[in-house]
Amino acid sequence: MAEYEWLKPIREMVGREYGRIYAWDEVNPAMVRQWCEVMGIENPLYTDADYAAGSEFESMVAPPSMLQSWCEAGFFRDSYAPGSTEENPYTVLKLIEAQGYPSVVAVNSELSFARYVKMGEKLYYTTRFDAISEEKVTALGTGFFVTLIMSYFAQSALGEDEKVGELLFRVFKFKPANPVSQKTANEAGIPKISRPKPGISDDTAFFWQGCEQGELRIQHCQTCDKLQHPPGPVCMHCQSFALDYQVVSGRGKLYSFVVMHYPEVPPFEHPNPIGLIALDEGVRIPAGLVDVAPDELQIGMPVTVKFTQVETDLILPLFAPVTPEEAGGETHSEQMS
Repeated sequence: MAEYEWLKPIREMVGREYGRIYAWDEVNPAMVRQWCEVMGIENPLYTDADYAAGSEFESMVAPPSMLQSWCEAGFFRDSYAPGSTEENPYTVLKLIEAQGYPSVVAVNSELSFARYVKMGEKLYYTTRFDAISEEKVTALGTGFFVTLIMSYFAQSALGEDEKVGELLFRVFKFKPANPVSQKTANEAGIPKISRPKPGISDDTAFFWQGCEQGELRIQHCQTCDKLQHPPGPVCMHCQSFALDYQVVSGRGKLYSFVVMHYPEVPPFEHPNPIGLIALDEGVRIPAGLVDVAPDELQIGMPVTVKFTQVETDLILPLFAPVTPEEAGGETHSEQMS
């Protein structure tokens, strides 16, 4: 495609380095412990001081995948730690948006690590505008891939700061393709888009067979008597191969959720709320949320499974808020039109 005149000053910005964003806190055991609890990580190198003292590091270190979290802003918008730059590396996206490319979607996030981060270290990162692509035509629309690279450093009072990792972040800034309404699609003879089918293996077949029978089946280890989800070939707790399943209540609480607003992906609802459910039996399961407006979702709200037929050959375990009438009742099944 032809190069636009307005792109020239944007291309001249490629390679620009933006100032430092500092971490609010030093790398510390409390935040590492909380991260490990949430992520289900049990490596004693991160949380057991006595164990870590006997390792090659001689003390506890932080999980590498925590790198990005240390320098995140506070709870309020743009509440960065004192001393952080006020430069905005995302200015380039605003410049592209002004030319009629209003939508954005993240397409790549790649973390790389130079070394483990140690307790007591203070981090910061700098940002480089690395690249902007030629104009591309995709299924989402027409636009530009913009790449930023964040380099993370540990501050040193004695010498040069040491690079500890890097984050490549790429977004697509685009003009959305014109959506086709279902009515127009029907008139044009375009087949209705069906929901993608889950990948079913020997390890997961019991789960989907349970959905067909209105049962929420969770994998169970006969050796250590623990539950696990998603299903796997061995027990994640004791590595036993002696696995079966238990039918659970289908009741739980909304542990976390996200509402997908864009892109609109037919035939899914829009906006599309997706939750992480903490079942009463102690495991978590991701699932679609139904019978609730996105702005009514609350962490900790009681929910119950609803086995919902979304295609002629596909029944999904979706979750809905527990109503006063349903309190103490059984799970439900219904058909989605």
